[in-house]
Amino acid sequence: MSTVVITGANRGIGLAFVKHYLAQGYQVMALCRQSSPELDATSARITTGVDVSDLEGLQKLAKQWPNNSIDLLINNAGIFHNETLEDFDLPRMQQQLLINSLAPIALTHAAIPALKQGSKVIMITSRMGSISDNGSGAYYGYRMSKAALNAASVSLAKDLQPHGIAVGILHPGFVQTSMVGFNGDISPDQAVAGLSERIAQLKMENSGQFWHSNGQPLPW
Repeated sequence: MSTVVITGANRGIGLAFVKHYLAQGYQVMALCRQSSPELDATSARITTGVDVSDLEGLQKLAKQWPNNSIDLLINNAGIFHNETLEDFDLPRMQQQLLINSLAPIALTHAAIPALKQGSKVIMITSRMGSISDNGSGAYYGYRMSKAALNAASVSLAKDLQPHGIAVGILHPGFVQTSMVGFNGDISPDQAVAGLSERIAQLKMENSGQFWHSNGQPLPW
């Protein structure tokens, strides 16, 4: 049985991933700060108390996983704020950089012994991290954090290539989650339907590329 680890698994896209991969017959390790009734109702192996802003805690957690035990690592947890020139909040920007950029890299680095040849690492990012696609400005912390994640993920894809581990850099779309006040064009289930297709199509030849969940390549 294949094993998938999902961060931010208690709601939204993370919960939709949990349900999808359970239906596919995976053993699902669901990581979150605190569970939810919806997550509790699944058969996932739930680990609560996981605060991705605690980088040392993430490293300790990953070191508990047996070597060569994980087939798929989905770095989904993230936060979203909007900073403008009129509302320029540096601590909030730093928090986004920590959670959206550093945490996925820290967890992946610590999890390398647990990954096997042929494993896949998925970074749930955003097209708001695209510099050439920025047509509206603002959102300083979020844009910076996702651009940083994208840059680090390309380096990760190159560095993990000798290990036979592919890295997917995926934008889910504008999804109806609490992070955006449930505004959005698609549901979490619809987003995960597309994301899971991109994950299935991920291989060493397209590792490190930036994709929309609908299959559209995105600009840097």
